[in-house]
Amino acid sequence: MVDLLGHEAGNGGYGQGHTCTPPRQHSPLLHYALDLWVQRWRTRYARGDVIIVRWADDFVVGFQYEAEGRGFQPRLCARLGKFGLTLHPEKTRLIRFGRFAKHDAKRLDGQRKPATFSFLGFAHFCGVNRNGKFQVERRTMSKRLTAKLKSVKAELRKRMHHDLVEQGRWLQAVVRGYFRYHAIPGNWNALGRFRTQIARLWFRSLRRRSQNSTLTWSRMSAIAARWLPPARILHPYPEQRLHAIIRGRSPVR
Repeated sequence: MVDLLGHEAGNGGYGQGHTCTPPRQHSPLLHYALDLWVQRWRTRYARGDVIIVRWADDFVVGFQYEAEGRGFQPRLCARLGKFGLTLHPEKTRLIRFGRFAKHDAKRLDGQRKPATFSFLGFAHFCGVNRNGKFQVERRTMSKRLTAKLKSVKAELRKRMHHDLVEQGRWLQAVVRGYFRYHAIPGNWNALGRFRTQIARLWFRSLRRRSQNSTLTWSRMSAIAARWLPPARILHPYPEQRLHAIIRGRSPVR
């Protein structure tokens, strides 16, 4: 399988959660320019399975055969060009991905591991389950994790002298909201790391409130246990949640 990552860049793109979100502004256009066109293309020209996953102006296209992936990209560029849209040159690439990616990457590309890609805040890479079968592994992007921690640190400075209960309620909402999006199967370590770092930032902030602070990490652990939700997976595996069909034949795995 080969994946082609594309980002519609006509207006420079929007961040997730932006007040002027792409789903309202671009969905009708992209549905016609991209979704319907890909469906028609794979029905007429593709010999193997072709899948597409799109959210707003971010999308991934997967091909069973490499040749079809290479032939698809210039046609996609031509199609989007008719509507004044282009693919982001730095975020569009063709990579090996799937059950045979590791073997083919070493045999054909001389690489020890297949390439990874980022999509909707998660790094995706080839992995195996407990039975040794292929599965897509997803981890929180390190850049996104770091950016979130920096924003929390900055806000803690502003709230440094607020009441402990008020701080606890705010951080509880922050951690809970973070988990609601990122608590997917296989991402438990990243969730635990985020919670631990939040507790450490809070600990440092509380100790800075007084030069004679007697707050210890042992006591801080009890405070964190009281206010910060524990790391746990909240979302099921994709195959348990979605029932997608490839070209009307086989379910997505």
